[in-house]
Amino acid sequence: MNNKRSCALAEPRARLGHAELVALIFFTVSGGAYGIESLVGSLGAGWALLLVLVTPLVWSIPTAWMVAELSALLPAEGGYYVWVREGLGEFWGFQEGWWTICYTAVDMALYPVLFVDYLAYFHPSLLALPLAGPVPVRVFAARWLVALGVVVSAFLLNLRGARRVGQSAIVAMSLVLAPFAVLTVAGFLRRGALGAMAEALKAGFSRRRGASLLALGLSTVMWNYSGWDNVSTFAGEVRDARSTYPAALAIAQALIVGAYVLPLLAGLSAVTNPAVWRESAGWPNIAQAVAGPWLGLLVAAVAVVSAWSLFNSQLLYVSRLPYAMAVDGWLPGIVGRVSLRQGVPVVSLGLACAVAAALAAFPFTKLVVLDILLYSAELLLEFLALIALRRKRPGAERAVRVPGGLPGAVLTSALPIGLAGVVTVACVEAGGADSWQAGILLAVILSGILMYAGRRRSCEVKPAPAVGAASPVKEQNGIAVD
Repeated sequence: MNNKRSCALAEPRARLGHAELVALIFFTVSGGAYGIESLVGSLGAGWALLLVLVTPLVWSIPTAWMVAELSALLPAEGGYYVWVREGLGEFWGFQEGWWTICYTAVDMALYPVLFVDYLAYFHPSLLALPLAGPVPVRVFAARWLVALGVVVSAFLLNLRGARRVGQSAIVAMSLVLAPFAVLTVAGFLRRGALGAMAEALKAGFSRRRGASLLALGLSTVMWNYSGWDNVSTFAGEVRDARSTYPAALAIAQALIVGAYVLPLLAGLSAVTNPAVWRESAGWPNIAQAVAGPWLGLLVAAVAVVSAWSLFNSQLLYVSRLPYAMAVDGWLPGIVGRVSLRQGVPVVSLGLACAVAAALAAFPFTKLVVLDILLYSAELLLEFLALIALRRKRPGAERAVRVPGGLPGAVLTSALPIGLAGVVTVACVEAGGADSWQAGILLAVILSGILMYAGRRRSCEVKPAPAVGAASPVKEQNGIAVD
């Protein structure tokens, strides 16, 4: 089977520019400060701030640097799947793609559920309280219908192409950041604000925290800084990807760190009660304490916007990976089907939405340990691909390089991989995993090996039409288009 195609695009009608890519990175990695407030409640203000500041240095910055170099070297549709395939071979390339498909199938369903949870702030009839017993059928049906509306609306927008998704992400990012900017300014302008912040941080550090609790807190921060590599899967739809990716990643990195740190400090100027710094109370109540009910209501409203845009933006990257694997023949050819008008991988997009809609019918919590195991394994392959491609293509043009030559690439790779290993072990020892999660992990790994062996023996599938490229015919290279 010939797996050496780059999934490069023909010239699409509209490519993503710097602003759209920055916004898409923002929602692929972050989506705003939502989710970090629980760190203050569980760890204390001091440890929470320290983790939010230090984690990017050893986790997200090395990862973003790796993504910048490999996106400049191989700006292809499929992103990290292509990097691993070219660097480590087709077997590991397939495993990289398959592991990602498996865990993103579950992750994508979380965002419609999150949307419903935030909407319940305004419509309490949508509340589903786990400790209150089984969810009534009426509530269950209403929650699922709302979640289905999120999935369908995002599907329809994604059908219009990556540029439209990027433009909507710019609008959503502006809406999400604006109330937090107001919260930050109002918090810092409060009388005695700096003293209150310093006192809260000092009190937080004075309370001793166990290693397992810190590790679980770190896993939360890591997830709030994860996803830099995911934006590589639609590189074929980015204008001048070799130079656009490094600049957009650097801007998004600063933006995301600021979006976490500044509201956290501003909130501490008004409230330090751990009962308020919880996801169940969270930013709406903190914003209300800082500037009044009007800001609390606004922060709650943009949480709904954030949840929708998280799903919409991540649907873009999730749908491109199966497409790229279908191009190479590892998935059925129909998955590589693209729309004639916009060049969007319609079947891959539809499958992602169908799985998300089905799983959104069930209340569940995020499998943090399982996600960390799979994501860390994928990340390991990507950093190994970085090192391998340095050796295979030492003279290839790169708009950006991880500094320090090959030793620098090795050190940059060791930091996030080592951190992921430590946190994974700590979470398992702290009881964060159980036997059925281990069973799921084993099933994913074995299914990847078996699927690779099965497809390896099948006939070669020729390339599908490139995403973003319009075609005047109804069939290209043996794969149908709409």
